[in-house]
Amino acid sequence: MINTEKIIIVGDRVLIKPEESTSKTNGGLYLPPGVYEKERVQGGYVIKSGPGYPIGLPTDDDEVWREKKPIKYIPLQSKEGDYAVFLRKDAIEVEIEKQKLVIVPQSSILMLYRDDDLLG
Repeated sequence: MINTEKIIIVGDRVLIKPEESTSKTNGGLYLPPGVYEKERVQGGYVIKSGPGYPIGLPTDDDEVWREKKPIKYIPLQSKEGDYAVFLRKDAIEVEIEKQKLVIVPQSSILMLYRDDDLLG
């Protein structure tokens, strides 16, 4: 498993370990990579989620006497361990610790499947 302590996901982004695309049809034929890579949706497991959507922006940065308030976020729906179905066209592929992962905006996730029995 990937060590996620050093990974910081920004904003409304989600880090997903995609399922391996099958290059074999149900009939046993092997497809070239270009065919199955053009699928519109893909599934995978959420590794880490960003903090969410920021609420408001600091406007008075010039006034140093004002107390700095921490930025507040609207949290994302996705949680570590969820199975996500997402739009492949919006995914950005990265490789971390020799594993292929994708970074997907929350808005490109179509569905989440959460099985608390598996995690607990």
